Amino acid sequence: MRREFQEQLKEMQVKLIKMGSVCEEAIALCLKMLHGEEGENGSQVSHFELETDSLEREIESICMKLLLLQQPVAKDLRAISAALRMISDLERIGDQADDIAELAPHIARGSHSKLHLDAMAKMASSMVTGSIDAYVKQDLELARDIQKQDDIVDGLFDKVKSELMVLIEKKTVSPEEALDFIMAAKYFERIADHAVNVAEWVEYSITGVHKKYDIKDDNL
Repeated sequence: MRREFQEQLKEMQVKLIKMGSVCEEAIALCLKMLHGEEGENGSQVSHFELETDSLEREIESICMKLLLLQQPVAKDLRAISAALRMISDLERIGDQADDIAELAPHIARGSHSKLHLDAMAKMASSMVTGSIDAYVKQDLELARDIQKQDDIVDGLFDKVKSELMVLIEKKTVSPEEALDFIMAAKYFERIADHAVNVAEWVEYSITGVHKKYDIKDDNL
């Protein structure tokens, strides 16, 4: 019975890694689209978004089987509960990448600099990858480091807003262009927020404590 449980748990982790990888690919593709690279289009990002939806359902199914049939206790139970929370955030990352893809063609046509979108995209992608890695390795230090990185993304978003105001005043960009740009930056900022949520659930899976939701595992 224990062997079967471990095999199912491993399958769940493999699919979770895949889901994180798909999110990372979607973000990377969005960044290419923002630079107007030929051959890149929103339908590819939509495909990734559908894949995250499918993986969410598959992982949820495995988790429910583990909970109902294997009756896990203590740390195993936390790992499964955390995974169920994490896939919701990863699915939202797929949605937001799709939203960015819709804006990308308009931004790519603009003559202005991409400001800090590159840095935001790369940081957000790294946070997604890192949070999944922390879960699989049960690396508490990495999970907490991911949470701290959110301040960097927030700082970049603040810079985007302030620099766009200057460009609008100089009439270097139109209000319409600025709106598309600020929305794309906001979506990257939200992706980073979701990565932080994942990292917080990783911390819970390890420590049994989730401070944001005031959850504490009495089995510790």
